[in-house]
Amino acid sequence: MSGVKIISVNKKARMEFAVEDTYEAGMVLTGTEVKSIRDGHVSLKESFGDVRDGEVWLVDCHINPYGHGNVHNHETTRLRKLLLHKNEIRRLIGKINERGYALVPLKMYFKAGKVKLEIGLGKGKKLHDRREDLKKRDANREIERALRDRNKGR
Repeated sequence: MSGVKIISVNKKARMEFAVEDTYEAGMVLTGTEVKSIRDGHVSLKESFGDVRDGEVWLVDCHINPYGHGNVHNHETTRLRKLLLHKNEIRRLIGKINERGYALVPLKMYFKAGKVKLEIGLGKGKKLHDRREDLKKRDANREIERALRDRNKGR
């Protein structure tokens, strides 16, 4: 991705959810929110996407107040509208109505001067699924380490 500056990444999202599809969404923001995001004062940890009245919203995304914002500052965790194509929204509504699917924000970034959000459609993982992922990651790490050590010995 050239010309993209990543602002925030939700590291826990892929641990807790099996992400099937990803979508790039624009966001409706105020001026002080954009300035605060430019400074990197944003957290996606506890946020999630929700579909209400045929529109997609970002809920509980924490954006700190802008330092020089005075009385015109924004609320830190207000609802923020996500901008997606109508056919994408219809597809999301169909999937979310199925049991176990959720909209999970994965990362926020600037693209061509606009704030974009990569949002994923995923199913929640069970505890044993997470443990399996950890075991696989550890096993792959051991294999890479063994290969590296073997190649050094030559």
